[in-house]
Amino acid sequence: MQAVVKISGKQYIVSEKESLLVDLLPEGTKELTLDALLVTDGEKTTVGTPTVKGAVVKAKVIEDEVKGGKIRVIRYKSKKRVHKEIGHRQKYSRIEVTSIK
Repeated sequence: MQAVVKISGKQYIVSEKESLLVDLLPEGTKELTLDALLVTDGEKTTVGTPTVKGAVVKAKVIEDEVKGGKIRVIRYKSKKRVHKEIGHRQKYSRIEVTSIK
């Protein structure tokens, strides 16, 4: 069974017992109850308008803060002696989908 859910403005395709990285959730969040936008069991697909009535996806937070890979951003102008380098590491939360009903 698979479902499409919306977390922090982004849509994810999830299935039971799957873990995934989502944008950092507020501190103290232990469990999530999400509305499903689409539910499929392989044969039958139900599309919501905007959500599927009665379809609920439950998930629990495994790790609060996980750092992603480092991204380097370089600004450079030739012949002007202008160069600047900054880095960024996005923070994520790891969640595990416990059930899709």
